[in-house]
Amino acid sequence: MSTVETVRGPVDAGELGTTLMHEHVFILQPEALQNWGHAFGPLYWDEQERLADAVAKLGAVREAGIRTIVDQTVPGLGRYIPRLQTLNAEVDLNIVVATGVYAFIELSKNAQARTGLEALEALTSHGVKPERIVIAHAGDSNDLAYLRPIADTGAWLGCDRFGIEHFNPLPDRISTLLALLGEGYGKQIHLSHDAACFYDFFVGDPAFADEKPDYLLISNQVLPALREQGVNQAQIDEMMVDNPRRFLTGIDAAPRPEAAAGAAAVEIAR
Repeated sequence: MSTVETVRGPVDAGELGTTLMHEHVFILQPEALQNWGHAFGPLYWDEQERLADAVAKLGAVREAGIRTIVDQTVPGLGRYIPRLQTLNAEVDLNIVVATGVYAFIELSKNAQARTGLEALEALTSHGVKPERIVIAHAGDSNDLAYLRPIADTGAWLGCDRFGIEHFNPLPDRISTLLALLGEGYGKQIHLSHDAACFYDFFVGDPAFADEKPDYLLISNQVLPALREQGVNQAQIDEMMVDNPRRFLTGIDAAPRPEAAAGAAAVEIAR
């Protein structure tokens, strides 16, 4: 089987296991820290304190049965591999590190404006295959008329902000996910939280005072809610194990027959 590069080196794709496809570890812009680190009182970053906190949080992730996270902290958000290597030496977790650049301002994209379709068109017009594209944060939308056309191209739907209530409340996210599963789109869905152990932009901002990023919300709340509505384990494994492996390796595989049967069962239940 092929391998996937991680902070600790190549990992056999079969060993990736349950995977969260859109998370962060540290969001820490060096220029902000250097220039405004004391703007809200004492310096908001202590290296050893934050590393110890991350070891505890990601250790709990591993203990919960999650074996891999994809850290989407690209340049522009504070990508710093040596820090991740120090952390990963203390936590038995596969950390896949994203490449690219953060261009939210330059290439603003959000689900409410349906800009995922524009992004998809722009990328495919330059020769990128749809199955190599994830429309991140697609799960911020509950508009199936927006989500279906994305998935119908073969691109992936990033249902990856579970727990970020101000973009889309949790009950609505779950209802939309159930609808997508009922229509057979489970083979093109990534589940995640967009969580982090530390966000520098939370510091001193009352708008984020009640935010409690939780890498385990899907495990503890979302998956039980799906099971209550008839989603079977094969469908869950498809989203949490098979889909990440397929995307990270670029190697397709036949969907689990039990997952297809589960999709029909969810649709009937709805």
